Amino acid sequence: MVEIKLHNTKTRKKEVFTPIDASNVRMYVCGPTVYDRAHLGNARPVVVFDVLNRLLRHVYGEDHVTYVRNFTDVDDKIIARAEQSGREIGQITSETTQWFLEDMAALGAREPDHMPRATQYIPQMVLMIEELIAGGHAYAAEGHVLFAVESYEKYGALSGRTVKDMIAGSRVEVAPYKRNPMDFVLWKPSSGDQPGWDSPWGYGRPGWHIECSAMSYELLGESFDIHGGGNDLMFPHHENEIAQSCCAHPQGDFARYWLHNEMLQVEGRKMSKSLGNFFTVRDLLDQGVPGEVIRFVFLSTHYRKPMDWTEKKAKEAEATLLSWKKTIDVWRFEVGKKSSGKNPPRTIVDAVSDDLNTALAISEMHALAKKAKNSIEAAIELAEAMVFLGFNPSTDVLEEHDLAFLKGMLQNIRENAMETKDFSEVDRMKTVLVAAGVKVKMSKSDIVLELTPDFDPSKLESLK
Repeated sequence: MVEIKLHNTKTRKKEVFTPIDASNVRMYVCGPTVYDRAHLGNARPVVVFDVLNRLLRHVYGEDHVTYVRNFTDVDDKIIARAEQSGREIGQITSETTQWFLEDMAALGAREPDHMPRATQYIPQMVLMIEELIAGGHAYAAEGHVLFAVESYEKYGALSGRTVKDMIAGSRVEVAPYKRNPMDFVLWKPSSGDQPGWDSPWGYGRPGWHIECSAMSYELLGESFDIHGGGNDLMFPHHENEIAQSCCAHPQGDFARYWLHNEMLQVEGRKMSKSLGNFFTVRDLLDQGVPGEVIRFVFLSTHYRKPMDWTEKKAKEAEATLLSWKKTIDVWRFEVGKKSSGKNPPRTIVDAVSDDLNTALAISEMHALAKKAKNSIEAAIELAEAMVFLGFNPSTDVLEEHDLAFLKGMLQNIRENAMETKDFSEVDRMKTVLVAAGVKVKMSKSDIVLELTPDFDPSKLESLK
């Protein structure tokens, strides 16, 4: 049996992972609030925990893992978006949920076993809130229900903060109905034109934190193995989840292992709209960056280190993936006969088992790729490793992205040339494409591009 070690935020050390029940390993990861496209930072935890999901299934069996990732589909941001756009909330959440699934699929992420939506679990949230009130851990005030932080003595243990420090260093909502500034909302009133549900405390909607506690309990039980998310959620969201869940179900452990990925930067700076370096996953995909390239860049940095997205890294990732795929393609017939996608090399599995060290795994794959130029066995191992980490070893995936992007670019140039009667740019692009190993066929009605075995993306730099 492969030994998995994970850095547990709860204990602040790397621990050997021992599941509660090896026949049903359970993991919960906080998902998105669905009101807009997922930005690049939103995608990092999806890819990180997709790798962990793949590892757990490899070690314990495909049918012995239950992976849950939620959708928050009732939230003040969603309400504000509906008011701004004049659209129904249901339309917005349905559309953006589908966008999220499509964009994450483009990054090679498998869908979790369960993807609960908050609005589907309102009765369970109400029940949990009632249990917290009955246990003296929550109180109703002016249409709100608040969790009494001082009722849970371990509050702050996950993030390593004291309540006093939190009050001094945090921006907390100061409201007259709060007994303690750190008390947080479990239920809040809704006006008639806002989404809401009837409850013992009046017409209203749940606070954000109670959602994950109620959904994880319903789908995974009072004790489960792993809870994950970005480290920006550690406080207050995950801290509040622990308090609610442990107080509502004191006989359980809630989550035993906590994993948090670090944040993402762009070209060495925090991603921000004000800095002009904010973009969504869809922005990159539409610009012709293959989803596998985005995934490769993510996995090239250990999940607990800040990740810096750069254009240079993306180009290097694309060149590496194409090189690996071409190496495997030489042995396509043999690889197809002997590769199942279920037998990754032990060196790769061991790297990922050591606290998801995907950077080390990729380093091992570089070594495999060198051997694969002269070895069928190494080519098979490289293909198996790629599948294990969520990549497609076939050249087809990158080719489709490359061709679609290049074709669209050439079409735009030709349309401009038809208006200006200056075809010099069309000729220049054709010359560059041919030199880079792209066969160009143009007719009055269409453009057909084909990648030859000599395709070299580095020779397309002058087009960008």
